[in-house]
Amino acid sequence: MSNARDFSLDTELAETAGWEDALDPTDADAASTRASAEDDDFESGYADDEPHDLVDASGEDPEEVDPTTGAMELAERHQLRRVASLRTELEDITEVEYRQLRLERVVLVGVWTSGSAQDAENSMAELALLAETAGSEVLEALYQRRTSPDPATYIGRGKTDALKEIVAVTGADTVICDGELAPSQLRNLEDRLKVKVVDRTALILDIFAQHAKSREGQAQVELAQLQYMKQRLRGWGGNLSRQAGGRVAGGAGIGGRGPGETKIETDRRRINTKIAKLHRDLRQMKVTRDAKRSERRRREVPSVAIAGYTNAGKSSLLNRLTSAGVLVEDALFATLDPTTRRTTTADGRVYTMSDTVGFVRHLPHQLIEAFRSTLEEVADADLILHVVDGSHPDPEGQLSAVRAVLADVDASDVPELVVVNKADAADPLVLARLQANEPHLVVVSAKTGQGIAEALAVIESELPRPAVQFKVLLPYERGDLLNKLHQGGEIDSLEHTAEGSVVVGRATEQLAGELAPYALDAAPA
Repeated sequence: MSNARDFSLDTELAETAGWEDALDPTDADAASTRASAEDDDFESGYADDEPHDLVDASGEDPEEVDPTTGAMELAERHQLRRVASLRTELEDITEVEYRQLRLERVVLVGVWTSGSAQDAENSMAELALLAETAGSEVLEALYQRRTSPDPATYIGRGKTDALKEIVAVTGADTVICDGELAPSQLRNLEDRLKVKVVDRTALILDIFAQHAKSREGQAQVELAQLQYMKQRLRGWGGNLSRQAGGRVAGGAGIGGRGPGETKIETDRRRINTKIAKLHRDLRQMKVTRDAKRSERRRREVPSVAIAGYTNAGKSSLLNRLTSAGVLVEDALFATLDPTTRRTTTADGRVYTMSDTVGFVRHLPHQLIEAFRSTLEEVADADLILHVVDGSHPDPEGQLSAVRAVLADVDASDVPELVVVNKADAADPLVLARLQANEPHLVVVSAKTGQGIAEALAVIESELPRPAVQFKVLLPYERGDLLNKLHQGGEIDSLEHTAEGSVVVGRATEQLAGELAPYALDAAPA
């Protein structure tokens, strides 16, 4: 039996008879008042009060230009971002968020073993940004001064009890530790705190898994996650340590008993099988990447790699220098998939510029191994643009962290140009200190365009130059060779005569071989 009252259309229409008389539609003031009231009652269930504009690197009006691929990806990522203050109970199911229905409520914990107190606070601030990027709400951040982390619980038994009280008071459901925890530390902390415990490595892997777009990037992240997980398999509640036999072990039954393999051993074997398959897939993808790279080498096209700390502005700089139109967002690890764009110097020489994955302090070694094929783009480059965030509290720490990763991928010998970005928001004293410590440095702002012309001039001067000198008489029907000289060589003089074009300059060895039949005499030294 229903308690709902009987519905009658005539009754409902009769109740609305006097609504139109409440405000005279002919009265302009009344109409304005009604419109204002309707606007005040409206509440959006989407991300922000202000829409995210689709703007390109030059800052042009999005209604006057077509949106770039990166701008559309950014709009797609933002259009399902949840407002943290809105409720998510059953009656409010229209309010959604980006990545998950409810923000995880986390407490951050760190151990300060070396360096100054400012270094410890910078590390915790970075951990908070990582947690927010992963889709969580930071409730509290704590760090402890110790000579070394406690081998059992990371922070010690007494601090663990204090942390348990903080978790209970704040209502947190996750604790994130600023370090890589051993499996025993994770187990002990979860048993004592009764909430999920995540370390810095798992947090970074989670962000990578959310932002990977390409097939190769997703395979690399999955490989890193499996390598991390394989060492941390454990029998939660003892159910993973049972012998497989009879009707247990998920219905393995006949054929699953054998030598009495445990559930945890079965999981580890399956992970190893999946890791082997991912290695095979990545090797096949590496063949394609190597083919493209060898083609550029064969044509002797110079390459420039943009590397640097995460959120330092690498994608913004690539957009400013090449109009690439890649995604730009004020978040850590916003873009993972490398992007290569072809561009030209002021005198017409062709070269490539590649964006790479961002780095961070204590970057998990699993990610370095998984992304090694991608990071080889940096090792094979002719010049590295090392982008640093000039507005960061510790830019020197960013420099050292990135150089440590570059050394791991054998890229420390590649010529480096330090590019200090965000000059419009940086402290002049910090910029002066960096210029004093780094002799090969330019200061730019990808947002405003400050220093971009100077940076391009330095890049062009640092690119490798053709080594073979020539002097040729090119017939006018060989305009293709003249075009190649403009793109891949350097022309010192060009004179058009009745017989053809007399060209003097420098070219690559391959191009010099094509010019050999038209040589006049030895070029001047």
